[in-house]
Amino acid sequence: MKVSSFTYVRNGLQLDYPFIEAIQSILPLVHECIVVLGNSTDGSRAALEALNDHRIKIIDTVWDDNLRGGGLIFAQQANIGLDHVSDDADWIFHIQADELIHEKDLPLIQKAMEYYLHVPEVEGFLFKFYNFFGDYWHYAPSRRFHQHEIRIIRNNKHYRSYKDSQGFRWFNNPNNHLHEKGRKLKVKLLNAAIYHYSWAKPPKKQKEKHIEFGKRYNTDDSFIEQYNATYGDAYDYRDFDYLKPFKGTHPALMQPRVAAQDWTFTYRPEKNNMTFKEKFMKLLEDITGKQFFIYKNYRKI
Repeated sequence: MKVSSFTYVRNGLQLDYPFIEAIQSILPLVHECIVVLGNSTDGSRAALEALNDHRIKIIDTVWDDNLRGGGLIFAQQANIGLDHVSDDADWIFHIQADELIHEKDLPLIQKAMEYYLHVPEVEGFLFKFYNFFGDYWHYAPSRRFHQHEIRIIRNNKHYRSYKDSQGFRWFNNPNNHLHEKGRKLKVKLLNAAIYHYSWAKPPKKQKEKHIEFGKRYNTDDSFIEQYNATYGDAYDYRDFDYLKPFKGTHPALMQPRVAAQDWTFTYRPEKNNMTFKEKFMKLLEDITGKQFFIYKNYRKI
């Protein structure tokens, strides 16, 4: 069994992405790791080269500003990664630049890929997400954040990144995926998690990342003025509905960042910005223990 992987990143050091830790977290499982490196000016390439691992293959790209809007640049970069994995790979593990796998889950993931290798009905694997918000000790379990997503797929040229690299779908014409709805993949849910750190940064860095991210969803920079008026000189972590305390352990690779946290986040539930609909859905969740009517870009089998 051969496992390839890919990720994409641009100015990962400047935007405080744990992309080096992300790559290291899956290296025990893979035979190669394709890193699609956007035109960076912050030393991200040097950081990748310093890993000195023959499995890491850097693909240099230039982000196309004509793809501003809809987050389409993320899907484009993901598909470049897909296109560069080895043809003889059986599985492809996609890890994003702000995601890690916990070392305790590696044996389970390895076993699942081996067990279902010759079960073609299983097209990929679904992971639970811990979406850390504000700091390393609170996470967002609500419908505002994707709670499950596909991160391992079979090596099949019909599989392409969906929309803004949310997940993957099967396309009849993979070269025309932007104009085709595609088919949701049939996947197995693993008892393993993705540790997602996109919203756990120092407030100034979080605002900087927020603006850079916004440039991929807005066709011009007019939104920045509103961001500055809303957040001032630093992101204030006001945009939550509800959070939960994280009582587990972080991946060992993240421990230095966790220990070095130099900002304070105080979770005040009453400061949420929930709509009436969100409050009602949260009440249903509290009563039943289930989240209803959430969007699912997959089919569990």
